[in-house]
Amino acid sequence: MDLKSGYPFWAVRNGLMHAFPKLDTNLRCDVAVVGGGITGALIADELAVHGHDVVVLEQRDVAWGSTSASTALLQYEIDTPMVDLAKRYGEADAVLAYQACAEAIPMLQARARNLYAVDFVPMDSLYYASRSWHVGDMRDEFALRHKHGFDVEWLERDEVRKRFGFDAPAAILSTLAASVDPYRMAYRLLMGLEKQGARVYDRTVVEDIVTQPRGIELRTEEGHLVRARHVVMAAGYASQKWLDADVARNRSSYAFITDPMDTNTLGSLSKTMMWETARPYLYMRTTSDHRLLVGGQDDAMDIPARRDARVEKKTSKLQKQVEALLPKLPLKPAFSWAGTFAETEDGLPFFGPHESTGPRMHFAMAYGGNGITYSMIGAGLLRATIERRKHPLRKLFSFDRIG
Repeated sequence: MDLKSGYPFWAVRNGLMHAFPKLDTNLRCDVAVVGGGITGALIADELAVHGHDVVVLEQRDVAWGSTSASTALLQYEIDTPMVDLAKRYGEADAVLAYQACAEAIPMLQARARNLYAVDFVPMDSLYYASRSWHVGDMRDEFALRHKHGFDVEWLERDEVRKRFGFDAPAAILSTLAASVDPYRMAYRLLMGLEKQGARVYDRTVVEDIVTQPRGIELRTEEGHLVRARHVVMAAGYASQKWLDADVARNRSSYAFITDPMDTNTLGSLSKTMMWETARPYLYMRTTSDHRLLVGGQDDAMDIPARRDARVEKKTSKLQKQVEALLPKLPLKPAFSWAGTFAETEDGLPFFGPHESTGPRMHFAMAYGGNGITYSMIGAGLLRATIERRKHPLRKLFSFDRIG
């Protein structure tokens, strides 16, 4: 399935950065990672750096699926508020999930520091109330985060208007967030692994997976075999085809990016990403070359042709939303696109084996608005699982929580 429509900015900006070979032989490895997007790249990197013999298999060109359509807002804030997670799983687990996301952002920054030009930029995050009746729930959310030591600031309407130039009943300002070029980061990670001796193959479709007593055998559509001790399925929403269970739903999100703007024109947006309490929510952030990236208007459409047909209309709606919020901001969309993603009912990811596929096949379903942050967490969690070590998030981020 084509996972994107239109002209995703990252692919246009970067092009095909490196040619990886297509698998043309049989081979063996410790861990086969299926999926060459940002999730697979982070997981393969974590495993290879710690001594595992890793093979990466991507059915398209590297990073050409959902990664190229990602808007890459790196936040510790989960789409499901901490208050709601606490009601569902208890306060301790809700805090654990949020703290893990908070810890993942500096981990991503440290990894990006050793890569060339992936545009990792620390930012603030402004979560604003779309309606006046959302303020009560936001106060509860602020209080719980503040109670557990998160660096947050409560802003009343006048303060939002003064500091950010738009009208909202209230907002929570967080100092821990970042942006990145996910396409370039995935390429840089996998190119680095290849230089270090790991094997990375794109345009290689896995057609069949057979679990054996001491490992797993993958067969490509051209008949080549990969025999691995473990498999990590990091193929985005397509990972669900290997599960005998319905664990997520597909969604499409729409986005556009402007021409570069003057930093004085962008004002506080140049260092602060914004998102709202309404669902689906409008979100914005800037890029390193001072473009404004706007996303939202999510829907349940995952049929490529129909999703393609909606891009222009959705872009127009997004533009009108921003113009209503920030009427003085000159908006001129340069590229617009849509991407199909998956989301879980509770906004949390799934990492690890499923009972239907056995203990050697591990899923990396970094679904939801925190995909890249979740992927950083999942890299360590899956390595611990493969190495038979304990991890504090193993239960909460596993399939066990749904049944």
